[in-house]
Amino acid sequence: MLESKSLFLIYLKDVRGSSENTIISYDRDLRNFSAYLSGKYGNIKDTEITSAILHSYILFMKDIGRAGSTILRSIAALKAYFLYIFTEKLIESDPAINLESPKIKKKTPEIISTEEIELLLKQPDISEPKGIRDKAMIELMYATGMRVSELIKAKMSDINLHLEYIQCQNGTKTRVIPLGSKAVEAVGRYIKLTRNHMAAEGEETLFVNCSGKPMTRQGFWKIIKAYAAQAGIKGDITPHTLRHSFAAHLIENGADLQSVQEMLGHSDISTTQIYAKLAKSKLREVYSKTHPRA
Repeated sequence: MLESKSLFLIYLKDVRGSSENTIISYDRDLRNFSAYLSGKYGNIKDTEITSAILHSYILFMKDIGRAGSTILRSIAALKAYFLYIFTEKLIESDPAINLESPKIKKKTPEIISTEEIELLLKQPDISEPKGIRDKAMIELMYATGMRVSELIKAKMSDINLHLEYIQCQNGTKTRVIPLGSKAVEAVGRYIKLTRNHMAAEGEETLFVNCSGKPMTRQGFWKIIKAYAAQAGIKGDITPHTLRHSFAAHLIENGADLQSVQEMLGHSDISTTQIYAKLAKSKLREVYSKTHPRA
């Protein structure tokens, strides 16, 4: 069942330089497809998989209520896998070449106001080691717009508080993001007062949990959720909300799209343009409140 999946995953990492998150997602999508094949077609080989089988799988995912974003990613994984084995001459034709992605309405990114950001940042108790760490993580994420995966993988060697920048690694791509004074202060306090007492011996990761090991995505998600609830901030606030808010607030304050694109690490500026629309919408909302008769 998908005999070349292991080779394909190695190809993604070593040749295409895909991020760890992409590789994990594609692996999961292909395992789900294998389970579907096994249940419906038995021990079918790659050479026996047709475009009709692939289309039936897409319909199956719709029928069981898979999210549109999940279906889109599954299609991307299937197209990439079959293109790879076709290119490697492991199959005679590519059954996924005409596989079409359903049109999915993109969800508007969730953002919170600068006032809510300030309120969130007031929640950690910086008289306690955990609060010092939490404030540093939130300040750094909001100051840079880093992805959650980039934040939790950041190493001590990636940050330079003297020159006020941090290096972000996403797959094989590295970008340098400047830091503001508040982020420098918060991270500096964490490194000076807290990290050495929390981190396990030899640990290189910048942010660690209470066991001294690298902070996890789920761990940071719980931290954000707890402080948002404590602050009384409504809505589904996640670590990614900080990234969205960082981008929208930058554009709202006059930053150009290309600069924001570079800081966020977007390969396509069209992805960044949605924040410009959000910023304009926010400005119109403020204007209508202050000029009700306009």
